[in-house]
Amino acid sequence: MSNKNFKESFGSGGYYIALILCAVAIGISGYLYYRNNTKTKAEPDRSVIATEGNQPDVGALSTQPVTSENSDPTEPSQTQQATKPSVIRQPVEGQTIAPYAMDALSYNQTTRDWRTHNGVDIGAEAGTQVCAVADGQVYTVYEDETMGTTVVIRHEGGYVTTYSSMDANLKVSTGENVTAGQVIGSVGNTALMETAIGDHLHFSVSCNGNFVDPEDFLGKE
Repeated sequence: MSNKNFKESFGSGGYYIALILCAVAIGISGYLYYRNNTKTKAEPDRSVIATEGNQPDVGALSTQPVTSENSDPTEPSQTQQATKPSVIRQPVEGQTIAPYAMDALSYNQTTRDWRTHNGVDIGAEAGTQVCAVADGQVYTVYEDETMGTTVVIRHEGGYVTTYSSMDANLKVSTGENVTAGQVIGSVGNTALMETAIGDHLHFSVSCNGNFVDPEDFLGKE
């Protein structure tokens, strides 16, 4: 179509209106592109942020000592004057195969990482008798998810002794009074966190809620 025919069909006014509409359309398209591009830069993908924020720091938790781990969760809150029992027996006949380590990290053969260890592991054949180390009262008997069959005994002077990884066939129950050397059960291998070391007793001691070295308590050098 010639320019003459175009002008005759639409008129000179219609021609300029078409040009204005094209310019407006181009301006709107540019504005929308600019706004969308700015929004993308200002608001990064929240799904990526959530994923990164939910990553657990497993390595740090399993390899660094935590202050709260120095407290015994089974220990009542009241504080007594610390006095060791007058008569103390050995909990089981055997050799220490994993020492107490709350001020340093100890390698755990089962979990294959470095962590604190709130007691001593005493190796002995399954069925070997386990005895109360001093006079006291059985505070609780329970199945711990990680440490297996466990007996907790409270003693005078703020001390509490805990016997874990025992055979499920116990000789005492909650609330029972026991004497030093009394059989409370036998050695097993029920601690899921320590199965790699075989049959043993995990023995720990706390005084007024704070873990102490069991061998110092027992008088071993």
